[in-house]
Amino acid sequence: MAASGEDRGGGGGLAGEAAALRQAGNEHFQAGRYEEALEAYASALTPPPPHPHQRLFLSLPSSSLQGAYAQAEQDASSAIDADPGDVKGLFRRSQALQHLGRLDQALSDLQRCISLEPKNRALQEALRDLGSRMHEKVRDAASTDSKVEQMFRVLLDPEEKDQDKKQKAAQNLIVLAREEPGAEKIFQNDGVHLLLQLLDTKRLDMVLAALRTLTGLCRGHRSRTVAVLTALGPRRFFAMLELENEQVSLAACSLLQVMFDSLKEGLQREVRGKEEALVSETSKELKLLLKQLLEALTRESISSYGRDSILNLLITVVPRRSLQEPSNSLALWVIDQGLKEILVVGGTVAHLPGSLHVTENSHMSAAVLLSKLYGDLKCDVERENFHLLCGNCIKGWFQGDEMPGKLQAIRAVSCLLQGPSEAGNRALELNGILESILSLCASSREADQLVAVEALIHAADKAKHASFITANGVMLLKEIYKHSERDSIRIRALVGLCKLGSAGGTDFSMKQFAEGSTLKLAKQCRKWLCNKAMDEGTRYWAAEGLAYLTLDADVKEEFVEDQVALQALFQLARSENRTVMFAVASAVVNCTSSYDQEELDPQMVELAKYAKQHVPEKHPKDKPEFVRRRVRKLLAAGVVSALSGMVKNESPALSASCRELISRVFLALVEDPEDRGVVVAHGGGKALLPLALDGTEVGQTRAAQALARITITTPPEMAFPGERVYEVVRPLVGLLHVKRTGLENFEGLMALTNLAGTSERLRQKILKEKAVPMVEGYLFEEHEMIRLAATECMCNLALSPEVAELFLAEGSDRLKLMVLYSGEEDERLQRAAAGTLAVLTSLLPQTCTRIPHVTVHWLEILQALLLSPNVELQHRGVVVVRNMVLAEKELAEKFVESEALEILSVLAGLQKEKPQVAQPAKECLAQAVTYGLIKPSTVGGE
Repeated sequence: MAASGEDRGGGGGLAGEAAALRQAGNEHFQAGRYEEALEAYASALTPPPPHPHQRLFLSLPSSSLQGAYAQAEQDASSAIDADPGDVKGLFRRSQALQHLGRLDQALSDLQRCISLEPKNRALQEALRDLGSRMHEKVRDAASTDSKVEQMFRVLLDPEEKDQDKKQKAAQNLIVLAREEPGAEKIFQNDGVHLLLQLLDTKRLDMVLAALRTLTGLCRGHRSRTVAVLTALGPRRFFAMLELENEQVSLAACSLLQVMFDSLKEGLQREVRGKEEALVSETSKELKLLLKQLLEALTRESISSYGRDSILNLLITVVPRRSLQEPSNSLALWVIDQGLKEILVVGGTVAHLPGSLHVTENSHMSAAVLLSKLYGDLKCDVERENFHLLCGNCIKGWFQGDEMPGKLQAIRAVSCLLQGPSEAGNRALELNGILESILSLCASSREADQLVAVEALIHAADKAKHASFITANGVMLLKEIYKHSERDSIRIRALVGLCKLGSAGGTDFSMKQFAEGSTLKLAKQCRKWLCNKAMDEGTRYWAAEGLAYLTLDADVKEEFVEDQVALQALFQLARSENRTVMFAVASAVVNCTSSYDQEELDPQMVELAKYAKQHVPEKHPKDKPEFVRRRVRKLLAAGVVSALSGMVKNESPALSASCRELISRVFLALVEDPEDRGVVVAHGGGKALLPLALDGTEVGQTRAAQALARITITTPPEMAFPGERVYEVVRPLVGLLHVKRTGLENFEGLMALTNLAGTSERLRQKILKEKAVPMVEGYLFEEHEMIRLAATECMCNLALSPEVAELFLAEGSDRLKLMVLYSGEEDERLQRAAAGTLAVLTSLLPQTCTRIPHVTVHWLEILQALLLSPNVELQHRGVVVVRNMVLAEKELAEKFVESEALEILSVLAGLQKEKPQVAQPAKECLAQAVTYGLIKPSTVGGE
């Protein structure tokens, strides 16, 4: 077979080379080496005299084109734009398009090549090969269509008894829907209609398969989502939430979450050559979906798990993800359209006939949702509307004659107190509410008592209500605690007493009850907590009581000594009752004294005493030595594993405030460097990362500070193995913000210093997070420790060429600052600055010639480094001098003419005492000999 084709210009050299390549292609083809033949034929397409743009785009090596097909396609397109008749460019683009899977466009380019080179057999062979591939793709597509049809047939066939076959078909369908081509195939083959039939079977395995496949269809594709939502309809929408099965609820929640994301963001990835069907009015579908969810909240047929799934979904998708987002219209719409429905769930009293199906987590989920909605409001007008809607709803229930309505109103007030407490306290002030709560505590109906006592507990949050209840309800709670026959009532009364007994907080001088009363209450709480025969709900209230009582240092000391109670508390944190997490975190925060503590000004204390004002007193057992001992006890009991397990939980109960509490505990746990290894070994480093990236500002800062302390004393690759170490950078950079305290700035700089010294990739990550300008800012800090930390950090960052080049920027004083710092009295600052100079002069020889121009004292500073009694300073100084001597003869002359020559001669003779100093000194003298500035005899006879 012979290849022929006209050379398209150029000189004889190019034509001869093309002929040789074509001959090589013939030989490869005859030997059956088709890939080599195709490459040779492609290279034989001699280009015309190159256009300037073609030089740029076609000079790329083949490895670049093969390694990055998308870039290759762009480069070839640019070459074709410069010359539309460029066969080689068209062929290269065709190859790239084939690798990218866009065979129809690749075919078009090859056909253009054939029209330009009709006799080129290599192109003809490539065209035939591409045709075969396209035919195979069509055959595969047809095969996929038949497979999809077969899978549905197996799943929907009532006669099919082979369960393994059904399960395999369901799994294949789910896997196929995860990829865009597979999802599109299912959709095009009437998949939505068939999946709805699977939903209608009401069989658990079929419903799960249908929901998970629908999730794949909707993910990232707006038009398919709208089609699914329309086909689903209200009946099926509610039906999938009615099954009393947690797996189905989670799958339905996942589908709804994906639908929300798709409707809000649309198709994220661009599909070249194929525009997605446009959906003009996304907000219409969003509101339809929200309306159906809000309506489902109060439908009696919805299962308890389904109701929880709806609440969790609304928590995730309705409020703004960041308060910096301009519009809170979705939250306002939900408040106007569905606040009453949310309050109905929050006010549900489980024991009443006809009440909604709820779990033990439903009440807290409703409280979290209300809190999120309230927090998303932007102004007083919006908040006042929220209060008005809540008040009208609660008054409507409370003012009726029926007891169920009053109980629902009180339960709803409890929900608000647990969520947006400001709204809860406003509701508590409604006429007759608080009085009714107190009167119902004495009710002969135990179920009514339970609701009232819980409301009383939550109502004691505010100081004015606590004092009111102390005056009016303490005796009542004591009577309930002593005489009630139900432990569920007694424990709630006990928690009410615990809460009132801790109203003084950590102030040792403010005690609500007599000496020893809180210890007795705590002992009873620990007894209930450790009693595994009791239900989790009762044990939860025992943990709640300890969360308040552990504000008392005597209670803390007894609690940490009771290892059985600690283990029971941590075990409870892993239970299905997620609402206990806040109580567990609160108790541990109290035991570690990691809450905010204001340092009192002694002068202000004296002034307050003189004015007969109350001055808070700190308990003697809250001194640092007691706290350290308690921390060790908690570590021994497994507190790190318990907290890490809580962080992994995705429940709404893990609110921003709960995350903050956990962050505070972790910071206390890593206070002592000796304990940091234990924290890392039990998964503390991994748990801190999500805490540092999400939550309240205080919580994120505390977690970042804990990460910094771990990074300072533990090798980063051990503390954060694999890719996790790169996630640490952003929280640490956040500690450099001007709003952070000096200690946080210092620890952030120290941690970044360790990371910057680990690898170039980490240095690039630090650069990407824009940390360098902040580090530079702290080089001028007045506080000497922060200034030192910034200089050390810059020393390690300078190992990156990108940072090193900043020191050569015109008009920059960076290099001058390092030279001057090298002459400071503080040896640690000298060491860091001189190290930076050693790095810079090694990486960039241009730095050497700049140093004499930044300050007239440069030579004096370097000589002082050479004469330093500190070996590290000497070493850094002599390395800088060596680099300068090697860089330029004129610089070497200045050293030779100064006292530096004599100093270097002495240092060169210290081979045994200081080999790391002597060797660079010898290199300096040897280079001076090479320049002819000194004679060899000056080098000690060498």
